[in-house]
Amino acid sequence: MAWRGSTTVSDRLLACLPYLLPLIAALAFGISLFREFPALAVLFLPLQPVLAIYGILGPYSELIIFFVLFFLVVRNERIAHFIRFNTMQALLLDIVAYLCGILLRLVALPGIAFAAQTLSTTIFLGIVAAVVYSVVQSLMGRYAEIPAISDAVYMQVR
Repeated sequence: MAWRGSTTVSDRLLACLPYLLPLIAALAFGISLFREFPALAVLFLPLQPVLAIYGILGPYSELIIFFVLFFLVVRNERIAHFIRFNTMQALLLDIVAYLCGILLRLVALPGIAFAAQTLSTTIFLGIVAAVVYSVVQSLMGRYAEIPAISDAVYMQVR
């Protein structure tokens, strides 16, 4: 729903960029899936330049990018609401991926490797599905409504 006004093509494209953050965070969960289906890894080859930039920035690159997006985009009222909404939603998806990583490390005991692998694959597919849905909705100029996450975004972005 585009209830905050119309969106331009450049707003739609800029609203898609922050979704790279949770997508890159989700790649760590897809390792076992990539081993089982090597052809699936080909779909994520376009992310290699972004991963190279992450490598150059160092181990805290994701955290730095997170705070830069939050303070310079989400909190900047001069930027279109559509871009700020999608940026905040991408940041919340990134937080979900981070929390799932912590949960996975707690669950990953040597005796239940299959359960950890299944949970990891489920997390990967869930985050990728949410990102793809959000990007498609953004490209169409609509607000992507993800239950619970979008409600939290609406509370943060006025």
